[in-house]
Amino acid sequence: MSAVVLKSKNTVPESGKQPPPVLKHLITDSDLGIREGVSLRPLELNNVVNLIEDAFSCNLKERHLVVLKKVVKKYQNGIPLKDLVQMFRIVNLCAEKIKEHPDYLNPICEIIKLCGLPFLKEKSSDEMNYAQIVTESISQLGYLMRVPSDQVRLQICDTIIAFYNPKTPKQQVEGFIPASNSYKLQMIERSGLAETLVLSLALLETQLEVKLHVLHALQMLSGSSEINCNLILKAEGASKICLRLNEHDPSGQLLFRSSEILWNLLEKGYREEITLQLSNPDCIRTLKEVFLHQLLHGFRRYDLQLRNDLLVITTIIAQNPKAPMIESEFAKLLSFLATFPEVKSHNALARNIKISFCHEDFEMKKLLFNFLVIMAKDLSAIQLFKDNKVLLALFHYLNKHEKKGAHGWSAAQHEELQLHALATLTTIAPLLIEDYTTCQGNTRLLILLEWCVGQDTYTGEGNSFHGCGVRGNKNAHMRYCVRLLRSMVFLGDIAINQDLCDQGVINILTGILIKTAEQYKEDDAISLELKADMLLILSTLCENDLHRKELFGGDGVEILKKLMKIDPSTFYSGLGHNKLILATLDCIWSCIVGCYTIEDVFLEKEGIFLLLDLLESGPKNMHIVLLATLLELCDNPKTIKHINTWKGKKDLTAAALLVSLWRDEEKEMAVLRDEHGRIVDSKKPLLGLYQESEPVMPLPANSPSPAVMDVSENMRAKIYSILSKMGFENLPGLSTHDYITLAIISRYMDFKVGEIWHEISSELKEEGIRPTTPDLKDLETIEQVTEEVGEKVIILQADILENQQQKDIQDEQQMYAEIRNNYKQREIAVKTWEQYLARTSHYEVLKNFKQIQDESIELSKPKIMQQDSLFHATIIPGPTTTTFCGRHVAVESTPAELTGGPLANTDLALERASIRGGALQKTKAAKDLDQFQISSVSVK
Repeated sequence: MSAVVLKSKNTVPESGKQPPPVLKHLITDSDLGIREGVSLRPLELNNVVNLIEDAFSCNLKERHLVVLKKVVKKYQNGIPLKDLVQMFRIVNLCAEKIKEHPDYLNPICEIIKLCGLPFLKEKSSDEMNYAQIVTESISQLGYLMRVPSDQVRLQICDTIIAFYNPKTPKQQVEGFIPASNSYKLQMIERSGLAETLVLSLALLETQLEVKLHVLHALQMLSGSSEINCNLILKAEGASKICLRLNEHDPSGQLLFRSSEILWNLLEKGYREEITLQLSNPDCIRTLKEVFLHQLLHGFRRYDLQLRNDLLVITTIIAQNPKAPMIESEFAKLLSFLATFPEVKSHNALARNIKISFCHEDFEMKKLLFNFLVIMAKDLSAIQLFKDNKVLLALFHYLNKHEKKGAHGWSAAQHEELQLHALATLTTIAPLLIEDYTTCQGNTRLLILLEWCVGQDTYTGEGNSFHGCGVRGNKNAHMRYCVRLLRSMVFLGDIAINQDLCDQGVINILTGILIKTAEQYKEDDAISLELKADMLLILSTLCENDLHRKELFGGDGVEILKKLMKIDPSTFYSGLGHNKLILATLDCIWSCIVGCYTIEDVFLEKEGIFLLLDLLESGPKNMHIVLLATLLELCDNPKTIKHINTWKGKKDLTAAALLVSLWRDEEKEMAVLRDEHGRIVDSKKPLLGLYQESEPVMPLPANSPSPAVMDVSENMRAKIYSILSKMGFENLPGLSTHDYITLAIISRYMDFKVGEIWHEISSELKEEGIRPTTPDLKDLETIEQVTEEVGEKVIILQADILENQQQKDIQDEQQMYAEIRNNYKQREIAVKTWEQYLARTSHYEVLKNFKQIQDESIELSKPKIMQQDSLFHATIIPGPTTTTFCGRHVAVESTPAELTGGPLANTDLALERASIRGGALQKTKAAKDLDQFQISSVSVK
């Protein structure tokens, strides 16, 4: 389009009046002689519609075909949005005449083909204005699948495919621009075209070519958006497509396109809905037949990849517990394949299966291992695993790795399968304890573990999911081996755990922990996981067994000591430091507590100090575990001395730390306290606002009440227990605020008992039960006693606070008295000094200075002070500093005249001070004495 130009006709009518100008708002390129686009020839589509449907002209077939040919030629570069309604009306009218006049097929197909071109718009706003029309037009395109003509149906599919592979028109149409392709795809989603195509499959049972085209179109639709996938699922497209997987198709396109559609649905659609549709027995049976056919008869790489795709789809379906995988014997087939060729079998199928050890077969093996893990959730599959000797096949990969590969697998492939087998065993082995024992699983794992810590030159590839981050070492093998050991130990099977201990697993793990503590960095996630798992294994084995705790011994204590020194700031690093420290505390609880010999070793290595350090600087969510561990260790009489000896930051004592934690806990619970930390309500001394806001609900006798649950949910009970063992008297390092809180802590048990009885009384009222008179009196007495205890604590807290205030007042008065006393002493000293100067000549002062300097260089008492006990002077040779009763007088240097230097004035000693008017007159020496600078005053 050219720029807009205004034109007017200046003709004047006969009346003489000037008419309004006639404006031509648009000058086209053709007006200027420019031919960049093709103009649309004038053709009224309404006339074409009337020609076809009018009663007088509806039978003029030849004329219809001529006009339709002109319509196709006119819109060969695209259909304008404004003409879509009339175009599809023409197509529908022609579709009704096909049965009697097949000649209308070609025009219909040509018009449908034009829909594959971009729609044309005159203005940018046309896309929004014609959105509803475009949506309904595309819907009509799908409804044309009802036309009983393969030619029309194939053209509809080709047009839909062209939506996703748009073709550029041959020429641009003057006055129009193509609408964006994304706009058309958005309208397709709104039109429901995908659902219509799925429903049309019912019309194509015997028409393979059309069916393949429809599947191709559905493949494009499902791969483009989530909305189309959900529309396909709405029409039960997953099950309908799956049921046609095994239909005869020499080209193989049906299976390929159907599996691609199912894959797109699983990837972009609603996962639960598709698994539900595919979980029907007919779909499972169809999948089994197709998979088995591809397994036995597929040799091309394309066939093997398609087989693996079907296996992935099957694995996802198996996640649905309602899927009949076992009833259809599909699970039995896949369990057998998972053990082939590692376990010899008499199954006839084994003679027909060929493993070429190519990449596709390698991927299938990993997928089969994954299928075993998923099926392990179904307990009915356990018997299948036993029958197919799955555990024996998986243990086959625990043999020492060979660089040349085993059974045709490359070294990297064998390593990945080995790690995958270990990960699979972690899930399956605990379900097959008998098979695990038969296969000597403990021995195999310990041999593999010893190989992992060996000094051979093996280097791992580290190029798999399970080997990520451990390239060049055996850490991945050790990681999954320890994880498998942890799974078996956690079963609590006495025979398995005893067998492990008999084979020396405790010493092996402690030895590995010592090596890993020296070898790995603290920020290594795999190292942290290894340490945590090994500590958990030791905790499980040593719990409630004194002999095993003794085997843990001093080496184990030394390991725990190193691990407890982890920087608390790394707890939230995301690498696993928090899990490691929790495992360390669990190991202290299980491997140390209860065995006095090991406890003594732990105390000697300052274990209590490390626990208190963690309690002071560690995160709050670990405080309960730390306090519980400390409480258990307090049964050892030596522990309390260590607790009382500990000093934290700023000389914080353990008692002060525990009291501070109590206050923090009560603050979090919103317990009412005044500004000094005293009890506000003597009836509810421990109850927090959150706990009080909960409604009273009658509970069964075997359910703990909120007051009882409070004991285990917060730290107050543990703090009270530890302080009870320490004694509530003579605790070091407590402030007045701490003593106020300690008064509450000491009566915690009394308050808690009263709280429980109050809770019982409230529940009885809620249930409408009135206790007997004696019981009612007892309840009232208990509540009264609890309130009296609270009031006594309040009085005690007030006394503590008052005593502290009195002490503060006395300290303040004493401080002011000292200040006044020191000030008086200073005044006396200054007066004495002035009197001394007044009655002593300058000659005598200098003489005394010279005599003191000669007799006592080591800060001896000057003779000048012997005349007055208030003075104490210290003379230092050189640049002299003189101190009188704390007063420092700085002298630049001792005059040479007084030391007998070469310029000494020998007549100075014979000079006499002049006396005028009876007063002492200042001589030059006296003036020099006035220049002495007083640097500081210190009154003793």
